[in-house]
Amino acid sequence: MPNTWDILKLAADPTRLRLLALLGREELSVAELQEIFQMGQSRISSHLGLLRQGELVHDRKEGKRSFYSLNTDLPENIAKLVQTLCDSLKDYAPAAQDGANLARVLEKRRRQSELYFNTVAGRLGKNYCPGRSWEALAHFFLRLVPEIEVADLGAGEGLISQLLARRAKKIYCIDNSPKMVSVGTALAKKQGLKNLHYKLGDIEKVPLPDACVNLSILSQALHHAEHPQTAITEAARILKPAGQLIILDLKAHDFEKAQDLYADRWLGFSEPQLEHWLKQANLKQIEITTIAREEKEPHFETLLATGMKKR
Repeated sequence: MPNTWDILKLAADPTRLRLLALLGREELSVAELQEIFQMGQSRISSHLGLLRQGELVHDRKEGKRSFYSLNTDLPENIAKLVQTLCDSLKDYAPAAQDGANLARVLEKRRRQSELYFNTVAGRLGKNYCPGRSWEALAHFFLRLVPEIEVADLGAGEGLISQLLARRAKKIYCIDNSPKMVSVGTALAKKQGLKNLHYKLGDIEKVPLPDACVNLSILSQALHHAEHPQTAITEAARILKPAGQLIILDLKAHDFEKAQDLYADRWLGFSEPQLEHWLKQANLKQIEITTIAREEKEPHFETLLATGMKKR
C-alpha cells in the first residue's frame, strides 16, 4: 500500500491530482480521459501508469478497452489524504473545466445508448439481440409466480412484461428510452393490459418506492448499465421482504463488436462477479446458472441469476 510520502509525490503533479479527482467520481476509459483533458494518449497513459503503480487507481479491461477508477480499498487514513488533496482543487480553474468536460462525456455515453434503443424501438423483438432466445426465456418463466407485483427494469418495449401481465397483479416497466416507453405504452393499450405501466427512468435510480414489488427483473439490461452493481442494489431496494430478483444476462465474452453493434457497455459478466454483487445487495439464496449457449458464432452464453430478500 502507498505511504503518505509516496502519495504526496504523486499528487505534486497537477495532472495526476486532477486524474485522481475525476476517477474518484467516475470510471473512465483512456479515450474519455483524452477527451476531457485534451491530451495525447501517451501522456495520459504515463500518468495513469504511475498512479496504478502507486496503487491509487485500478484498471479494468473490457476487450481492448481499459477503464480506470480510484482504488476504493485504500486504508482509511490514506483515503482521507487523497480526498483532502482532491478537495484542494475546488478553486482550481482547470479542475472546474474537467468537471464540465466529464459531464459532457457522460452525456455522450447516455445519448449513444439512447440513440441505439430509439432506433430499434418498435422492432426490437424482431431484430437479433445477443442472449435473447426462447430457450433462455423458458427457464425465466419457470421461476415466476402469478398474482404478484413486478418491476421489469430496462424493459425496452416490455416483451416479457406483456406476457406476464396476463397473470401478474401489476407490472412496472422502467426504461430510459422515451421512444421505448412510448411504444410500450401503446402496445399495452392495444392489448388491453391495464395492469401494465410504463415509466421513464434509469435502472440505477429506479422511480419506485422501497419495498413495493414481489419480483424485480433485469433481463438483458445489466450489460447496458453504467454501474451494474448500483442497478442490482436498486432492484433489491424495491423488493418486498421475501421478494425475488431475477437476472437474465450475457456470460462474460470477448466479442468486442457488441459494444458498437448493440450499445453494450459490458462484455457480459462472470458468475463470481454477479454473485459478489448480489451478496453486496444483501440478497440470500443466490443461484447462478448458465442456461443457454447460441449455436452461431460468437456463441453467446446466457446466465440466469436469482436472489431473495430477507423476510
